[in-house]
Formats: sequence, C-alpha cells, structure tokens
Amino acid sequence: MSRPRTQNVTTDAGEARITWVPATTAPRLVLAVSHGAGGGIEARDLKALAAALPAHGVTVALVEQPWRVAGKKVASAPKTLDTGWRGLWPALTAPGLPVVAGGRSAGARVACRTAAELGAAAVLALSFPLHPPGKPEKSRADELLGTGVPTLVVQGGNDPFGRPEEFPPGAYELAEVPYGDHGFVVPKKSGLTEAQAMEVLTGAVTGWLTSFG
Repeated sequence: MSRPRTQNVTTDAGEARITWVPATTAPRLVLAVSHGAGGGIEARDLKALAAALPAHGVTVALVEQPWRVAGKKVASAPKTLDTGWRGLWPALTAPGLPVVAGGRSAGARVACRTAAELGAAAVLALSFPLHPPGKPEKSRADELLGTGVPTLVVQGGNDPFGRPEEFPPGAYELAEVPYGDHGFVVPKKSGLTEAQAMEVLTGAVTGWLTSFG
C-alpha cells in the first residue's frame, strides 16, 4: 500500500481527519470514503479498497467524521454528519481530480444525500442501510435513489439492513458480496474466505471506477 498521510480539517461540526493513501500510478481520481456509525476507517472494506485501488490510479481518502476524531462512542445526528462532510469537501477536491463520494453504512447515506450539491463525480455506497434491521417499512431508499449521479451499491447477501433482493429498481448499479453481513463478514460454512469476499468487493469497485476520471 502507498504510504498514507493524515490531514486534519476544521469543519463546522468539529475537527475531522483525512488519511490519504495516494495513487501509485498516474492519479486520475479521488475516492473519498467515510466510516459507519459503529466503527472507524479500520473497517475491512475500507482497508481493502485503500490497499487495492492506488495501483489503479485512484487516491483513496479515508475520512473520519468529527465525532470519531473527538473520541465519542455515539455517532452524530445525520444533519451534523452532512455538515462535517461538506466542511471536508474543499480538502478532498484540492488535488484537482474528480472526487467519488462514498462510505459504508451511515457514511454511505451522507455521500448519497450530499453528492449532487457538492459536485461529486459518483457515489459508492458500501453496506447501504436500506432500513433498520427487521423494519423494512422504514425505508431509506429515497436517499439512494436521489443521488443524481452514477451510483454503485455493494451489499452483503445477508445484510440485515437490506439484502440485495430488497433494493428497489433505480438508476444505480448493485454488486453483491455473497453471504456477507453488514460488515461483509462471511460465515465459515459459506466456503468463502474473508480475503475472497474482499476480492469480490474490490473487483466490483475497481471495474466500476474505470469509467470515471
């Protein structure tokens, strides 16, 4: 992996942090991805993308929201998350490359809600929480369907926040990580290893990103 560097950014929601993993070949775009409400940028899918994409000309920006940088255990409200993301955007566009906005779970929702207004080239939604577990009637599909830009969803086959077959038709692409849960953990009995699951994920994202930048 490229040698990462960190950058703290002051936003109206507090101090945020970007860990830059630069492209190892001619950089053509930035993929900015944030974490979910229950963890940080050490999530397996974010780490896998940061390891795989730089060789394809993609600089990966791992974004830590202010609540996480401040050491809090509970994520901020959605509006506050959006405020933090907006405050980070000038730093993300500073390299002068197209920026694909993304994230996992709550971070995916932020990217979807703000993509059009910020001028994102596209949205990558990892483990999009289509609904709270066991409550399909509380759908968040409008956020996904309203991005206004090309969008890829990568979803675990057994994600309790929304399995692939639950997603409504729309102008987005969907890739499935077989047997994966909300964190893309796959059961041993599936015959799929974590490394193989991450290869499915990174392969889908890498292929999709070839059309940008």
